[in-house]
This record gives sequence, structure tokens and C-alpha cells, in this order.
Amino acid sequence: MLQFQIIPVTRFQQNCTLFWCDLTKQAAVIDPGGDIELIINAITEKGLTLAKVLLTHAHIDHAGATTPLAEHFSVDIEGPHQADQFWIDLIPEQKEQFGFPHAEYFQPNRWLAQNDTVTFGEITLEVYFCPGHTPGHVVFFHRESNLAQVGDVLFKGSMGRTDFPRGDHATLVHSIRENLFPLGDDVRFIPGHGPMSTFGEERRNNPFVGDNAP
Repeated sequence: MLQFQIIPVTRFQQNCTLFWCDLTKQAAVIDPGGDIELIINAITEKGLTLAKVLLTHAHIDHAGATTPLAEHFSVDIEGPHQADQFWIDLIPEQKEQFGFPHAEYFQPNRWLAQNDTVTFGEITLEVYFCPGHTPGHVVFFHRESNLAQVGDVLFKGSMGRTDFPRGDHATLVHSIRENLFPLGDDVRFIPGHGPMSTFGEERRNNPFVGDNAP
């Protein structure tokens, strides 16, 4: 069975997420934006073995600690989609702009795309390509638990920004409505920031992308 812990990191309170298989104690960290000591402590305290680092996208608050975490545990980096190479190349500029002291350039061991899967222990996550916030954003979905980690695609009562370079509002709306909502109203999701919600709740009430939105 999949277990998870949300670990808010950086001054942006980004929801870094620790997923693990309770049978094998194999784990994956999704979006290690920073505060690496918090992430390492959570892994250690639970007696887990980190198997890989997963990225929804390459904005620095989600990816800033990718290199030191992967090197500390000698594990691979999987994700995001290759279209986010653009943002990885801008890590030095992002570091200066947002005042991240330790962010380093990285190169994923594996790019991810629609219909890919990632595995650790007995857990399999489905990959959904959801561009719009960034051109290479992906979402991770565990079907057995009806749980998704959606990064900055969708939030409780809101949706991701599209005013960054290579963001696109219409593309993001399409990603949410056509690639995520069909997974089912009962799906719970962990957003990149803020509280959890369900796709059903957002379909009913989200003023930006719900059923009654323009």
C-alpha cells in the first residue's frame, strides 16, 4: 500500500512529497525544492530506502534540492518531461532571482511522458503529461489509492500560474479538464502548494477550471 507524507519546504512552502511502499519500505521523493535536511530526516525516521527522485516540473521551488538529494542517496532522477529542459537550463538564473543558496543544475536520468510509469517497491505511479504551467509538467497518479501529486497544475480553488516564460493558459485548462478530471471525482490530489482537495471538488467549485468556469 502507498503511504505518503507532505513536507513543506522553502519559503514558498512547496509541498515536497515523500511516497513509500509500506511493504518494502522503498520510497520516492517528489519535488525536493529545498530544505534537504527535512527531507533526509523524514526518510531516516521512517526507516525508508530512497529509490528515486521524481520531478513534476523544473521550477526551482520544486527542483532546487534535486542534485544534493539524488547524490546523497545515490539514486536516479526521473522527470519531468523533456520540454522542461528550458527551465533546467535556467537554474542559475532562478537561483539568483529567488535567492536559493544551494540550487544546482541537474540532468534527469529519465525524461517522462504521457502513459509512462514509474515504480518503487510494489508501487506503480502513472504519468500524465500536463503542460501549461511549464511546457514539460507531469503529474503522478497512484490508481489503487486514487491519489495524485499534481505539482503546480491545480490547486484547491485555483490553478497554476501561466505568466512565466512558456506558460500557456489555454493549454493548462486543457490539461486539467482533459487529462486529470477524467480520472474521477473521487481522486484526491496533493498540489504543489496549499491543502489537498479532490478533482470532484474542483470540478464543482473551482472558479478557474470547474464545470461552471468560462
